[in-house]
Amino acid sequence: MKRIALLFTLVLALAAGPLAAAPLRILAFGDSLTEGLGLPRGEGLVPQLQAWLKARGHDVVLLNGGLSGDTTAGGRVRIGYSLARHKPDAVIVELGGNDLLMGFTPGMAEKNLDSILHQAGAGDKPLLLVGIALPQQDEPLRDDWAAIWPRLGARHDALVFPNLYQPLYDQPGEAYMSLLQQDGMHASAKGVALIVQSLGPKVEELIARTEAEQQARN
Repeated sequence: MKRIALLFTLVLALAAGPLAAAPLRILAFGDSLTEGLGLPRGEGLVPQLQAWLKARGHDVVLLNGGLSGDTTAGGRVRIGYSLARHKPDAVIVELGGNDLLMGFTPGMAEKNLDSILHQAGAGDKPLLLVGIALPQQDEPLRDDWAAIWPRLGARHDALVFPNLYQPLYDQPGEAYMSLLQQDGMHASAKGVALIVQSLGPKVEELIARTEAEQQARN
């Protein structure tokens, strides 16, 4: 009787056609900029990016791995736990802003990010590295920070979005200040929306890489 029931279940499953593929799981691993500090629940970077991708027809789940105040050193410690908890298909890494504000050297941040990307990319998981820089920094230091993102991207075969805040800095004059929260550091909801318009296509590239990787495995 059990065999008949099992056979009947199998026939129904085959008749229904193949199961729909599970949505891609993308971990957004970062600091307060990723977490959405100071913004209503649905207006942070992760939910706005999730909505943008959904509107573009992508079946993905963005997992918020942001932690306010985190540095690349902290990220280096917690990335393993975050990967084990979320089990993502791909990873976005956005860290370095707090290192910059605390006066850590680009070399220190690069060493930590190197470890983070090495861990996050295990098993050939596609990666997107999101950089950060501040326009107020002196030119040599700004250039030193700008150089680490493409270098790390090449080393880990990661996609690179060089500066998360570049869409804001591209505004005329000091108009970008109106796109920040009162703390003058974190993007407002409107600022995040502007960032998403520029970051979104790069995430679409990450999705394409992830889908290609999964097809290759199958």
